[in-house]
Amino acid sequence: MADETITAVAADAAEEIAIKVVPASEGKKAQSSSEKLTLATPETVSEIMEKYTEKLAKYPEMGDIVDGPVIGIEKTSLFVDLAPFGTGIIFGREFMMTRDIIRKINIGDTVTAKVLERENEDGYVELSLKEAHQAIVWNEAEDLLKSKTILKVQVKEANKGGLIIDWKGLQGFLPASQLGPEHYPRVEDGDKVKIMEELKRLIGQKISVSILTAVPKEGKLIFTEKGNDQKERAVIVEKYVVGNEVEGEITGIVDFGVFVKIEEGLEGLVHISELDWGLVEDPRKLFKVGDKVKAKIIEIAGGKISLSIKALRANPWINAKDTYKKGDDVKGVIIKYNKYGALASIEEGVAGLVHLSEFGTEENLKSSLELGKTYTFKITHFDPKDQKMALSYKVAPAKKD
Repeated sequence: MADETITAVAADAAEEIAIKVVPASEGKKAQSSSEKLTLATPETVSEIMEKYTEKLAKYPEMGDIVDGPVIGIEKTSLFVDLAPFGTGIIFGREFMMTRDIIRKINIGDTVTAKVLERENEDGYVELSLKEAHQAIVWNEAEDLLKSKTILKVQVKEANKGGLIIDWKGLQGFLPASQLGPEHYPRVEDGDKVKIMEELKRLIGQKISVSILTAVPKEGKLIFTEKGNDQKERAVIVEKYVVGNEVEGEITGIVDFGVFVKIEEGLEGLVHISELDWGLVEDPRKLFKVGDKVKAKIIEIAGGKISLSIKALRANPWINAKDTYKKGDDVKGVIIKYNKYGALASIEEGVAGLVHLSEFGTEENLKSSLELGKTYTFKITHFDPKDQKMALSYKVAPAKKD
């Protein structure tokens, strides 16, 4: 078929050269039709040959996307006119995979297909409608990646790593780490079972995403929900400065703090250490979703706002500096064990550490100082500026109340 095409193109070129002639003598009318076939300028011949050489150079190769009118449809085959290169055919498995599309095609319709084989044993150019569609979609995906276009897609499935997205017949993936604040699974300790439960809630929903990665050869299509509202968010964040007091609604509670909606499109995080001056082990014991709270902006970085609730309350360590000093005997309630020893609350928001070294082992410490009970301690170190206090149980009269 390729050789026949070359011959056909050469014949077409010869015919055009033959009819593109100049009269034998300028200004003299040709006397017969034969005179019209005698001369042609070198420039004319060169232009014609260049045109037909380009045609030969563009003979479709494997992987090329081609289009042409349908010239025949049979039971298991569809024929496409690829003039001047010959005839394309979609048959066998390729025909069966796209038969639903082919049913809607009529003679004369133009179709786009991908070249699977330049010339098969019957002399046809083998084509694929399915692969052409995928190639076109992948090209579109690459363009959308460059332009960072926002797409509205539907969540098809969920797994422990993220969401499965079906986009124009291609399967894509939206990692949980690429979810925006509204859909990010806020769960305790990164519990995979709970993350999966939260992700499943999104199945069937439509969300706005952009393409993060598109690699056709690997079939890798990754989406992200992040950054879709960066410009809007940046404009909103610009309205605030560190030190501003804001009021908002708690939208999420996690082990490390609470999320507060300051206004539409803007959330801030109150870290567990900024919830209260006293020890907070479980934010859920202090707040619930829907609570209205006041907070102070303590940091703005990377478009994110950090808040403090305790900053709007009196710092108990300020008064403590006038109440306590090194060497004082004080009473405290054991509120927590840690790897260094036991924390004893002296008053609301002021606690000191009783070091493990006084007891030798963790077992001895816990048997000597029980959670929830009050003991007398001696202050061995006091730094109200850094909010630090060290206590000794051994050098103080260990009386239990």
